[in-house]
Amino acid sequence: MPHRIRTTLAVTASIGLLALVPTSAGAATADPVTALTTSTAPTSTTTSTAPTTAPRLTAHERKVRRQHRRQVRLHKRIVARNHVVSRALTVASHQQGDPYSYGSAGPNAFDCSGLMLFSFRAAGVHLPRTAAAQAGAVRHIPRSQMRPGDLVFFSDGGHVYHVGMFDGWSHGRRIILHAPYSGQDVKKEAIWTNSWFAGTERLKH
Repeated sequence: MPHRIRTTLAVTASIGLLALVPTSAGAATADPVTALTTSTAPTSTTTSTAPTTAPRLTAHERKVRRQHRRQVRLHKRIVARNHVVSRALTVASHQQGDPYSYGSAGPNAFDCSGLMLFSFRAAGVHLPRTAAAQAGAVRHIPRSQMRPGDLVFFSDGGHVYHVGMFDGWSHGRRIILHAPYSGQDVKKEAIWTNSWFAGTERLKH
């Protein structure tokens, strides 16, 4: 057999042997990047933490907390009511110049208690109709604690016959805003007698 033919047969046989190599051997030559990525993939871990429990308050601490909450609520009510009283004084001031009319409670004419009723109703507080009933409905206070918007009740022999609204001081005298009597208009005037007492719609501190 010629030498060239023997060489050709040998090469062909070698190629055939390579074709018969098992496929598992090819798996060993997989892409190294893919293999690295697969082998180093991170595994997710979940760290569980035990729930924290708030420290329990002592009986004294709970009492202090309740007292604080009550004080906060009371303070809010006091501030709100003070605003109401100031609003009533503003409304009454806007009625200056309106005529006195017995039995009238606005909007263009007033008697003394009608002016108080109208002003406080506009501010969101209901008062009784007459001066005597208003005196019984409000909280009585010392004169030294009066503030603008408080009420001044005039009495004679224990009978309340007139009411005005405190509007501050002028030249050392207390001034009220009121509807005086027939023939007069709503106006500011200094208190003319000592037979009176003070009342308020403000809340007690």
